[in-house]
Amino acid sequence: MRSADFWQAQMTENANKEIAVRVLFFGAARDAVGKAEVDFVLNGTTTAENAFAAVLKKFPDLTRFGRSLLFAVNQEYARADSEVHDGDELAVFPPVSGGSSKATHPETEPATTSKATETPNHDFFELTTNPIDVGSVARRVVLPECGATVTLDGYAREWTRGRRTLHLVYEAYVPMAERELKRLGREAHERFDIAHIGIVHRTGRLEIGETSVVIAVSAPHRRAAFEACEWAIRQLKRTVPIWKKEFFADGEVWVEGEGEGVRGKG
Repeated sequence: MRSADFWQAQMTENANKEIAVRVLFFGAARDAVGKAEVDFVLNGTTTAENAFAAVLKKFPDLTRFGRSLLFAVNQEYARADSEVHDGDELAVFPPVSGGSSKATHPETEPATTSKATETPNHDFFELTTNPIDVGSVARRVVLPECGATVTLDGYAREWTRGRRTLHLVYEAYVPMAERELKRLGREAHERFDIAHIGIVHRTGRLEIGETSVVIAVSAPHRRAAFEACEWAIRQLKRTVPIWKKEFFADGEVWVEGEGEGVRGKG
């Protein structure tokens, strides 16, 4: 049996060990820090809670968000006791656009579409900077065994709370957003009697009236398709790390809460 001195030495070694991580900032948190990412060194074996505290100490301007800031480790929402290891990717961000409590400008980035996360049953989950063709997305879930398809078209609206919006910019933590969309799709199948679900979300600059998100659900019967579509948009706005900034004639603001129009059809 190893001695108490041995275990004390191990504890001391672990406490002195340095852990190098990369910390990403998104949305209003990035604006507060003034950087999109930093290399960060933590001392000793640590948890997400301790790592988060160290980041707040390093960047005190983040404290103005209070308890609303969210924290992720390796593209997953972190529990307080989640372990943080050398080489991990951490992310700090405010609630996602619609939820509750880049070094380059999005408008100048080339148009891209993320590689589709598609399953054998024709589900798909994508992010794109290209304009979205709502009809094309809907047709991808229309199959012979289905009796109904419901499509939700979320788009940029001009007026919000009496203030005129000039345009929007959406920003995403892309790999985590894709992972969350896929998880959302799996849960939709568990909750509702549906055949297929597809979600495509736009990022970058959107003009008024342009589509920001399309959710298409097909099912043997229409009620399940309607219910799954409504549930999916609520969950997307709660958990998928996508943020929206509204631009006005006299300023700009990151949005927390509902902020786009919705066109729906069944």
